[in-house]
Amino acid sequence: MAEQKATNVTWHEHHVSKEQRCQQNGHKGAVLWFTGLSGSGKSTIANTVDHKLFEKGKHTFVLDGDNVRMGLNKNLGFSPEDRTENIRRIGEVSKLYTDAGILVMTAFISPYREDRDQVREILGDGEFIEIFVKASLETCEERDPKGLYKKARAGEIKGFTGIDAPYEEPEKAELILDSDGKGIDELADEVVAYLESNGYLTYP
Repeated sequence: MAEQKATNVTWHEHHVSKEQRCQQNGHKGAVLWFTGLSGSGKSTIANTVDHKLFEKGKHTFVLDGDNVRMGLNKNLGFSPEDRTENIRRIGEVSKLYTDAGILVMTAFISPYREDRDQVREILGDGEFIEIFVKASLETCEERDPKGLYKKARAGEIKGFTGIDAPYEEPEKAELILDSDGKGIDELADEVVAYLESNGYLTYP
């Protein structure tokens, strides 16, 4: 689905640059890509980080996997091909947010390493922050906030990540969060601290 099908199209340059938008916002634009198993805490951590940054006056937004599948990606299922297209689309949307000088948090299982790396490639240096929300399968099954693991174990859901579909852990994540042993607020603080120490919350 990534093939360019539209013809007779021309890129239109903007009068306001990315740098000007970041200057006005007072911080850099970047993608905080939360990846991990279902139940690892991706969405909860992302939303907590969003709240903390909002309270600091930063321009932020959260793209959540389930929410996006109810709109932009509602025509996609969970086959390997559809999962890849799901992430490709989110990558492109995230790039738009970054170009607008916004800190966008994405909370998607995004199980395939190649798909995540392709998103990294379309962004500028330092604009893709891969955050591995690390939790064991046992922990995620015990939490099972949506009851999906129970259904997968019962054979009611096919192709469920961690059960009968693979999850490829990041090899070069900028940040690894120990979701097995730490609470949500502590993990969110680790993300904010990373952004602060690496100069994302100021501009230039």
